[in-house]
Amino acid sequence: MNRPVLQVALDLVELDRAVTIAGEAVAGGADWLEAGTPLIKSEGMRAVSTLKATYPDHTIIADMKTADTGAIEVEMAAKSGADIVCVLGASDDSVIAESVRAARKYGVKIMADLISVTNPAIRASELEQLGVDYLCAHTGIDQQMTGTDSLDLLLKVIHEVTIPVAAAGGISEKTSPGAIAAGAKIVIVGGSIIRSSDVSGSTRRIREAMDKPLPYSGPSKNKDEEIREILTLVSSSNVSDAMHRKGAMTGLFSVCQGTKAVGKAVTVQTFAGDWAKPVEAIDLAGPGDIIVINNDQGTRIAPWGELATISCINRGISGVVIDGAARDIDDIRKMKFPIWVRALAPNAGEPKGFGEIGAEISCCGQTVNPGDWIIGDDSGVVVIPKTRAYEITRRAKEVYNTELRIREELHRGKSLSQVMNLIRWEKK
Repeated sequence: MNRPVLQVALDLVELDRAVTIAGEAVAGGADWLEAGTPLIKSEGMRAVSTLKATYPDHTIIADMKTADTGAIEVEMAAKSGADIVCVLGASDDSVIAESVRAARKYGVKIMADLISVTNPAIRASELEQLGVDYLCAHTGIDQQMTGTDSLDLLLKVIHEVTIPVAAAGGISEKTSPGAIAAGAKIVIVGGSIIRSSDVSGSTRRIREAMDKPLPYSGPSKNKDEEIREILTLVSSSNVSDAMHRKGAMTGLFSVCQGTKAVGKAVTVQTFAGDWAKPVEAIDLAGPGDIIVINNDQGTRIAPWGELATISCINRGISGVVIDGAARDIDDIRKMKFPIWVRALAPNAGEPKGFGEIGAEISCCGQTVNPGDWIIGDDSGVVVIPKTRAYEITRRAKEVYNTELRIREELHRGKSLSQVMNLIRWEKK
């Protein structure tokens, strides 16, 4: 294995889409095609046999993630056309041994996936002794979302074995050269290719990056920088999907249509239009923050207006969210400042100083704590708990990328129900 192998993981649930995307990936330079676990669970061994029949000159991997009945599952995959069968490295030694024996019988190879293995370096050596042909240093999607570096596992096992090792888990054009430089012989790419609107182009760029390996220096951004960058890219709808329809405020509308705000929450509790604490919060907020206000006792009196908005702009504050009313709307709209409110009212309250800054508040049906991340656009406002912000924003980017691919298929003439194969999932 002289030239590094690019393996494309077809982690989809619709076989026709998988076949189409596989063809585009092959055109871009993919070497091996993987029937991903979701595809196999959705379509069965038909997924493997169809890929082999359609692309007979390419190596087909059946990602069975076998944990038991090794001989039976390897036989099924081999007879369906798989060249390599993937088993779980954490499986009992008896399962691995049976899988290897069946592989020798049917003329296929075994790849052992090290996902969630407790002691990967030790287990990698054991798996080599048990006779597996390849190892997969695989950081799972859920682990990636929480910030686990995809190449950490590779670095732990690469020098413990002599058999080829594959790197998998969030690999992209940026990280694939580092995987090769670290010693990976196979780079497994899923989302960066199959969710692309230009599958062939994305495959080609990764293939070119693999052929020019550079040392991997780790993430270049800190987590807050990455969170802000992702939230600037995605929509509030993407974030809501990533949170399983949680976190969305209700009853708000955008005062300045076409604006968007992303930032950490500076929370304010005030009462009956008392605008002292909302205005004082401007001085405590930093550039890029979002002021979130609960104006208790209704929407008749506004705790916010034009002058407060000018102060926000001077401080570099990203936006304002008010569970209550705002006034001076004509002037605010001229400034195109991102602000969401429940109502408009010309009445201003008195600056009595009641309330609190920096406490947990309730705002439009959501609990908001200081430092929670807020994203607001024309669709609405979503609160992202700071304790899960990194994970949720990365999941939102996965949603965004998935929609890019779906949008491309719609542009090619399919309807949304056809792309998603909705009829198949209807209850009979």
